[in-house]
Amino acid sequence: MIEHTVTFRLVHPAGSPGETDFLAAARELAAIPGVLDYTIKRQTSPKLDHTFGISMRFASQEDYDAYNVHPLHERFIRERWIPEVADFQEADFEEL
Repeated sequence: MIEHTVTFRLVHPAGSPGETDFLAAARELAAIPGVLDYTIKRQTSPKLDHTFGISMRFASQEDYDAYNVHPLHERFIRERWIPEVADFQEADFEEL
């Protein structure tokens, strides 16, 4: 099992239509085959200036690889993520 996580800060002001629209578009990634337990979370700790997190799980490396090259994911990265995310950090974990 692979858990893919990303924390990020948008260029849009908090509560703005741009923020709402971006998050709605991000939710569509959950429909990609192989994506499990997809969640979007709002950051509540002052320790990190990223305001959101997305996490999802994949049953196998093959499912994760297929997600990364899926047209919906690639389009989201190109059309939404790159122009609308000010800063991010991502990590992938496997259970020990």
